[in-house]
Amino acid sequence: MSINRHLLPLLLPLMLGGPLAAQQPMSAIEWLDHNDTVAALRPDGGASRGGPAAPGRAALPLDEPPVSAGAGVPDVSVTPLDGRIDGPVGLIPTSVTGLPVSLWRGSDPARLDRALERVRVERLPAMQALLYALLLTESLPPDTARDQPDLLLARLDRLVDLGSVEPAKALAEHVGPERHPGLFRRYFDMALLTGTETEACARIAARPDLSPGTAAQVYCMARLGDWNAAMLTFSTMRALGEFDSRTEVLLELFLEPELIEIRPALAPPSEVTPMIFRLQEALGQPLATATLPRAYSIADLRDVSGWKAELEAVERLARTGALSGNRLLGVYTARRPAASGGVWDRVAAVQAFDAAMQARDTDEIGDRVTAAWAAMRSVELEVLFAGLYGADLADVQLTGSAARRTAFRMAMLSPGYEAAAATLTPATREETFLIGLAKGTPRVEDAPSALARAVAQAFADPAQAIPETRQMIAANRLGELLLQAIALYASGVQGEHKDAVRALATFRAVGLEDTARQAALQLLILDRNR
Repeated sequence: MSINRHLLPLLLPLMLGGPLAAQQPMSAIEWLDHNDTVAALRPDGGASRGGPAAPGRAALPLDEPPVSAGAGVPDVSVTPLDGRIDGPVGLIPTSVTGLPVSLWRGSDPARLDRALERVRVERLPAMQALLYALLLTESLPPDTARDQPDLLLARLDRLVDLGSVEPAKALAEHVGPERHPGLFRRYFDMALLTGTETEACARIAARPDLSPGTAAQVYCMARLGDWNAAMLTFSTMRALGEFDSRTEVLLELFLEPELIEIRPALAPPSEVTPMIFRLQEALGQPLATATLPRAYSIADLRDVSGWKAELEAVERLARTGALSGNRLLGVYTARRPAASGGVWDRVAAVQAFDAAMQARDTDEIGDRVTAAWAAMRSVELEVLFAGLYGADLADVQLTGSAARRTAFRMAMLSPGYEAAAATLTPATREETFLIGLAKGTPRVEDAPSALARAVAQAFADPAQAIPETRQMIAANRLGELLLQAIALYASGVQGEHKDAVRALATFRAVGLEDTARQAALQLLILDRNR
């Protein structure tokens, strides 16, 4: 769906230096999965564990074992440690996101850092998709910070905070992690979390000055097979008091595993770092990720964890948009649940519905859709679920009122909402309004609630946008403007309708029509104010 026909300010294309590109319905993370951009950077190329992936579903990652594959050092390229990064940086071209390369150019770096850290999108799928586009699109740094990667580091930190570790690591690799100490430290931590530290260790072997610490040096020497150098360095640095007590014990056991049998099991650490996490796993004493920051959940998507841990991890990451719906479904349908309750009931409900959809059994679909929808609502994964099945459901003639109502909402929450709106027949005033909204022309007289009237106002009156919209765009501060709009939308979800109006009107004013419609549909259909 092209957004140019929806641009409201007539001078906006001139201020942007050209019209925004046609906005794509898939999210940044889905685009990366679809184009294999991140998978190509994995050691396994993104292959599935159980053979070829099912048609239309993303392959699951197969990671290397947590031991050295040999003493050889992989070939790596290094770049000067000068901090300067010339040209735009990102994984997704501006032609895909529709965002200009100059979206951060006129903003203050410190203000951007604070805005990126504070903006909350955890329960807001449309805002997650927009934030990922901002973080991953090719863009230039602010004019006042050309020689320092402050914004890049803030982008990486936000991606990791959301659990999107693989794209963050790919972005660091794309830039060249050797360019700045802070960049390499983040890259090394991400390599530890994903179990892909061999290449990171090879970079340290080629450039020892890159090491983020003595513990990393010792670990990498052992990881690359140079145990004598590792033992010597460890002994020397321990004598100098270079390690904290936890890291010292873990490194000693890592270097001399025979000591594990004669030492009591370690108490859970009070503070966890990627290095501690990885060493605990290597010693056969892995830490549960459920209570750790979200980024650690990526470790459970490898062969070292059981299926239940993998299911819980994929749900946790999918809730922030860090994983695509296809990857969620791939884990959900990997095998049959052997128990009941909790995640097992969700898996059973989704598998039964998926089987009905695959068989195109209308009666069975009607019987299964409400249970599967309820299961996904319980973990706030409705939008990903709708993205997988909503468009196909719009073509299924269901008879039961509950099933038909569920299918309608799934169609409205899917990327194909506009096409579905052209074929669906509304049964209630609310559905009439939602269809109008999906077409971009919601009518106030059809609005079933105060919130719906506020949404209609945002689509009817572009003047409701953030007052500084034109000035911020002209000053190359579009990214900052959109972060403000995301924050306003989050406030609107919590009941401040006027903030939702300003956010939606702002998205439309800058040409993000698809974002505005999806955000409005989710605002009305999803119950996030709880």
